Amino acid sequence: MADGGEFGGAAAKVDEARLWQRHVDMAKLGGTPRGGVRRLALDTNDIAARRLLADWARPYGWQVSMDAIGNLFIRRPGTDNDAEPVLSGSHTDTQPSGGRFDGIYGVLAAFEAMEAIEAAGIRTRRPIETVVWTCEEGGARFPMGTMGSGVFVGRTPLADARAVADYDGVTVGAALDAARTALADLPERPLGFPIAGFVECHIEQGPILEEKGLTIGVVTGIQGARRFRVDVEGADAHAGTTPRARRRDALSAAVAMVSALEALFHDDPGDTVRFTVGRFVVTPNAPAVVPGHVSFTIDFRHPDEAVLTKLGDQVEPICKAHARACTVTVTQTSRGKPITFLDPVPSAVEKAAAGLGLPYLRMNSGAGHDAGPLQLAGPSGMIFVPCEHGISHAEAENATPADLAAGARVLAEALVELAGR
Repeated sequence: MADGGEFGGAAAKVDEARLWQRHVDMAKLGGTPRGGVRRLALDTNDIAARRLLADWARPYGWQVSMDAIGNLFIRRPGTDNDAEPVLSGSHTDTQPSGGRFDGIYGVLAAFEAMEAIEAAGIRTRRPIETVVWTCEEGGARFPMGTMGSGVFVGRTPLADARAVADYDGVTVGAALDAARTALADLPERPLGFPIAGFVECHIEQGPILEEKGLTIGVVTGIQGARRFRVDVEGADAHAGTTPRARRRDALSAAVAMVSALEALFHDDPGDTVRFTVGRFVVTPNAPAVVPGHVSFTIDFRHPDEAVLTKLGDQVEPICKAHARACTVTVTQTSRGKPITFLDPVPSAVEKAAAGLGLPYLRMNSGAGHDAGPLQLAGPSGMIFVPCEHGISHAEAENATPADLAAGARVLAEALVELAGR
């Protein structure tokens, strides 16, 4: 146990009102008229969120720094300041019409936990750091998710990440340079330093905890995912004069492909497969023209690597079988294997939830998170709290102050244990 740290001492210092107000303050940065948040990776509001966190850390004298990919770190020293630190945090960027809790809750819970540990007078052997990972929301601005954490662990070369451009042609490199200029007072942190562990708090983004009346999800892993882009090439033609037999209708072929894929991925009553066509672009998209080109995406997720392989490998054959008079190109854009979180992190989270008398469930994450890449750097894990009706990636996203505080209390106790090792 850390010096001065009796179980529950840090949790008792978590301030529910302060944590809620910080969510309110952060939601002003990119706030939308419908109560959501639009704070895209490395835009002016995302940079402002980093500045606000740095300002909150200043009274404690905690060091705030940034690395070459824009990840921000707030460091509470340990009694052995050379020991590998325990990290906790998430991301500040959102979807284009995102909510007030996805990502930012993990950052604010980590900061609140550090404040609570400080208020309790607990001295941990290892340093504890709150971290903001750059660009977790792939596709919201830049087409690369978990970018900052991926570069940190060496999964993605820094140069490759800097070269990625958004839909307006602005590169990550240019956006990072602007962020560095705006935050020029923050010292540079080496990229990819050793860590002892990572814990990420997050709203569940699903309905299970709420439906079961539980407060805490002890996350034991993240399901795998395969993503594809399908391009269907036909020929533009006049809608009034071209006979059906002579058409190369890309939209008609694409619809047939999606229908066949829906049948393949339907696994009722198990309801474990997650299959989504999230982007569907028709060209030229004109009322009197037979569509000559369609591009659509596939997002397929499952916790079993064998199922990912079996079903995912059928995407291209099915698309080609339903191409009709068109040609089709199927490109796998990413593949992530299922991840199992390793102790001591999940066990520390479970011990904290049980010790605080909070009802919990060991569960898998259906969504990807920064904790996934971090498993390459050290033992990682997550804490889920309920969100209203399971809604996320939407302006209607909501969570209660009590549940947010409960997650922060579990986090504070888990960090005390992990940083005391």
